[in-house]
Amino acid sequence: MTETMTGGCQCGRVRYAVAVHDDEAYLCHCRMCQRATGGVSIAFKNVKRADVTWERAPDWYASSPFAKRPFCSACGTPLGFAFDEGSENMDLTIGSFDDPSRFVPKHHFGAESVHEAWLDTRDLPRYRTDEHKPLVDRWMKTVGKLPD
Repeated sequence: MTETMTGGCQCGRVRYAVAVHDDEAYLCHCRMCQRATGGVSIAFKNVKRADVTWERAPDWYASSPFAKRPFCSACGTPLGFAFDEGSENMDLTIGSFDDPSRFVPKHHFGAESVHEAWLDTRDLPRYRTDEHKPLVDRWMKTVGKLPD
């Protein structure tokens, strides 16, 4: 089912709307994505470029000789990946969607750089940010509420 979904950066300067046709997403583990995000992988939703409308355009970083990455230069949020030419599609970062809960990972890409220890973390202890008193106290003292 096609649905228009919205998203953007952490500070709200860059916003987008995109027609999403399915819930399929993927994890990229390539070294370029690891370096671009500072993480062990990045979750992407592949979309048609023509289906993306930027309310306020992102900044673009030429991350290789043939591709660019949209991001917000004010807060640093990575927003996606796009080849310069030869593809009508691009990727948007799952975390930049206002409601990323629709998406389900269907495959891994850049498998040569997978850090296996980070794939299956289901047995690790889990801690909620809204139950971590030092963090809650900081939010309450600074802005009077927890973040959305």
